[in-house]
Amino acid sequence: MKETRPENKKIIIIPKEEAVFRMDKNGTWHNEHGKFEHPRIIRYFNTAIKKDENGYYVHQATGECEEKVYFPYEDTALFIVDILAGQDIGLILNTAQKMTLEQGYLFMESDTLYLITPDHKIKFSSHALVKLSKFIEEKNGKFSIKINEKAYPVQSSDKD
Repeated sequence: MKETRPENKKIIIIPKEEAVFRMDKNGTWHNEHGKFEHPRIIRYFNTAIKKDENGYYVHQATGECEEKVYFPYEDTALFIVDILAGQDIGLILNTAQKMTLEQGYLFMESDTLYLITPDHKIKFSSHALVKLSKFIEEKNGKFSIKINEKAYPVQSSDKD
């Protein structure tokens, strides 16, 4: 654990090797007792996810201090958890942030769909995939998401 004091506010930084929680490949939080069950705690952790040059961390700030807990995760720390279909397709992340498909490109690897942005690799949850499935089109072995006559091609890895 490292402590620093800019502007009289104590900053506590906990490296991921010392974190007491982790995120699995499906975006589920776990600690030594098993998976997190309480929806409010899960929502709190998800909305506290931030990223800096050292990676993803859970951020908490109080009047006296700021805490950054870098945590281990499988695959990615960001997930698209819901789809809002309208004029465009709106994407809701586990962090409660909203995005659109225009903010990145779609990528398929090992039967998993991601949105790749300049800063993040964001995985579609199974719930989001079910909602998105009605917009998926296949033509000549290539997939795309089509909404209101606009197609978003899905790139795939050479491994598939």
